Amino acid sequence: MTPTPIRQFQRTPQLIERAFEKRVGLVILATDHTTEPDFAALVASERIAVYVNRVPYANPVTAENLRAMRPSLTAGAALILPDETLDVVMYSCTSASVMIGDAQIEQAIHAAKPSARVVTPTAAAVTALDTLGARRISVLTPYTVETSRPMAEYFAAQGFTIDRFSCIGLSDDREMARLSHDDIVAFAREAIAPESDALFISCTAVRAAPIIARIEAAIGKPVVSSNLATAWMCLRLCDENTPRAGQGRLMSLPLLVG
Repeated sequence: MTPTPIRQFQRTPQLIERAFEKRVGLVILATDHTTEPDFAALVASERIAVYVNRVPYANPVTAENLRAMRPSLTAGAALILPDETLDVVMYSCTSASVMIGDAQIEQAIHAAKPSARVVTPTAAAVTALDTLGARRISVLTPYTVETSRPMAEYFAAQGFTIDRFSCIGLSDDREMARLSHDDIVAFAREAIAPESDALFISCTAVRAAPIIARIEAAIGKPVVSSNLATAWMCLRLCDENTPRAGQGRLMSLPLLVG
């Protein structure tokens, strides 16, 4: 058989600096079912690309297992477009952000991506609630009481008054991802205290972000979920400030500076 002739152009192509204007890196748990779909729907666009790497994690959700992820964070971030810069890196675990600490996570990621802005679900939630003007909050988690307690202490230390704190009692993040939208709305109705300014739904596994507007309509209060808060913050750090109709009150607000 005669080989097919292959022509190579002699002209050198003119390469653009970046395929996408902004780059968001996600460091997520090996067991995560939810963050990638949420960021594909809420963050990725023609100008913002989302790149993902997973780090080892083993259920159940305990303080020991959550803290065990810390040594993997630098390597996890480094493998997202190695030797290239990212605009933002988001570590997608709310309970581990409490256990490890926002500052420690930022330090670990900066060891690999020193110029990136670092986002954690806990710090993003605090910023989101502040932006909404919420000082009295109710909190809903899918966790056990033992895992929820440090979360309550975290938000109290940030100056919030917690009117009601409710948990569902799950210890496997894969089960948390299987909570139905109807059940999330039902739990939110029970979790909100009348005197609260807003409801925070914790856990990046919980599929609350796509139904935030539905939850807000059901309870009559602004709602922040872990993935909504991180998506909103990543968008704003990438200079994407267009209000998003139908995606909840937070998505209509700019990021407060200073």
